[in-house]
Order: sequence, then C-alpha cells, then structure tokens
Amino acid sequence: MRKQWLVGLVALGIGISSPMASADEGFDDYIIGLKQEARSKGIDDSILEEAFAGVQFIERAVTADKNQPEKKLTLDEYLPKAVPQWKIDQANRYYRQHKQALERIGRQYGVQPRFIVALWGVESNFGKLTGSYNVIEALSTLAYEGRREAFFRDQVMAALTILQQGHIHAAEMKGSWAGAMGQPQFMPTSYLTFAVDGNGDGKADIWKSEPDVFASAANYLSKSGWNDTYTWGRQVTIPDSLSDSLKGVELQKGKTLSEWQALGVRRLNGAALPKVDIQAWLVQPDDNHGRAYLVYGNYQTLLKWNRSHYFALAVSTLADSIR
Repeated sequence: MRKQWLVGLVALGIGISSPMASADEGFDDYIIGLKQEARSKGIDDSILEEAFAGVQFIERAVTADKNQPEKKLTLDEYLPKAVPQWKIDQANRYYRQHKQALERIGRQYGVQPRFIVALWGVESNFGKLTGSYNVIEALSTLAYEGRREAFFRDQVMAALTILQQGHIHAAEMKGSWAGAMGQPQFMPTSYLTFAVDGNGDGKADIWKSEPDVFASAANYLSKSGWNDTYTWGRQVTIPDSLSDSLKGVELQKGKTLSEWQALGVRRLNGAALPKVDIQAWLVQPDDNHGRAYLVYGNYQTLLKWNRSHYFALAVSTLADSIR
C-alpha cells in the first residue's frame, strides 16, 4: 500500500523532499493492489488490462483537488455567472429540441422536464464540458494520493464494474479530474445507483446519449425524493427581527407556509405567501443581508445531488427560466 511504501523509505533512511516529488514512484505498485482488489470483486483480467493500460500518476489532478477556488462570491455575483442569458436561451432551445423525449421521461419518473434540462445545463453546459480525463487514471491517482483514499478507491471499483457491465469502453470513459463522468457528471457509484437506459439500446450511456442523460438525471431525482406536484421554492423577504436559529435545511426547522407567513415572511414583491399546505425551510446562504429563500422538499433533493446552496439555486434559477 502507498503508506507502507513511504514508511519503508523512511526506515531505509531515504530522504523524501516532498510527497508530490516522489508520489508517482510507488504508483505502479499501488495499481497492482487495485487490480488485486478488483479481481477479488469479480472483475475480469481483460477489463483490467484495458482499463489500466498506460495509466500514469496525474499530478495536475492532485493539484486541482488541493487548489479548488477559495474565493466565495455572493449570490448576487454568482448567479449571473452561473445562469447568464446565453445559457437561458440555450436551455429553452434544447428544451424545445428534445421536448418529446423530455416529456416522456418526465412522465415516467415524475420529474418536470425543465429541471432535467437545468441540471444538464449547470453540470456540463448541455454536454459540451464533460471533462477529458481518463476516469480510471484520475480516480487511481486521487486514491493513491491518500487524503480521501477510501472514497476514491471505491470509485475505482465502481468504474471498473461499469466497464465489466459493458456500458462503455475504457478508452471512452472520460470525465473531470475528480472522476465525475459524462453529461450529468455522475461519480461512478452514482452511475451504478442511478444511471438508466433512456433510449432502449440496453446501455446507460451518459456520455453520448441525450435520452440516457435525461432518464438518468430524472431517475436520480425520483429515487432521491422528488415530487413533481411542487416546484423548488421562491425568493422571499424576511423581517429583520427573524431569529437566525430558524434558518437552515435541517428537518426540524421546516414549517408550513402559513407558519412562515405568521413570522413575517413574504414573497419578494411583498405579497402574502401561497395558501398551500407544504413544508418549507428558510435559507440565507450568504449572510443576514443576502438573498433569502423559502425552499421545499425538491430543493432538499437537489442538495442530495450536490451539497451546495449555490448549485441548487443555479439549477432552480435556470429551471424557472425555461418556458
């Protein structure tokens, strides 16, 4: 294992200038261990040969993982960048272009098509930005690097299982530096749980098949608790006197719209909240002076996809812009 190899070098008195400087020296041995584990899980040698052919340590993947942007934009700064007018225009065009498939899949899984398109747009710019990394190579690198070894090692095994099942060839399994794959940017474990065949060809091709992308995204939302009777929520105004302790998406902080109305929460235009018997949560992602939202169960489902209020609000904003 990687850690045992490093300890051995220290014991021999061999200096290591930095983990990154020597990180790829034991990578080949680490790959041998991954192959052994995969064989024990029933992965064929032919798949392993194809998957690991030419695999090398990718330093830039580790660098990207360690140096993710730290600057926090406010929602007022972020949303216009995440949901610009050109993306809204494209979302509406793609909605019309794929309307028949989207409506069929929406009915099948109980998910409004506009949210499927919005997720597609936010995750990969409608399939244009899916990543060019070899997924096995990227995942193996990040597992070997070690900070989240167990997570990425599990992802390697899941990716190999996908190859074993014949959904895609290893050379075509491309994704982000973190191993997120295809147009919906599924991690391999999410693929195995949620990816489905949307066009009837027997494969769940989230890389090239739009119907498979749409069906897989809808299946993810459906299995995670989506309810197409309702939307996601709305931006609201709140009184200055409202306690911060009431804000958040924790289960116990949910209240009915009538209860929020009694606490002084109003629609953005100052009108009363809808008279609908639905549970809602108050979120204010920035601070007490930033945007406030009442969100419903579907928003909670979006957070299961990505635990980021900014992500969920970008998807929701784009979905609301599709007509």
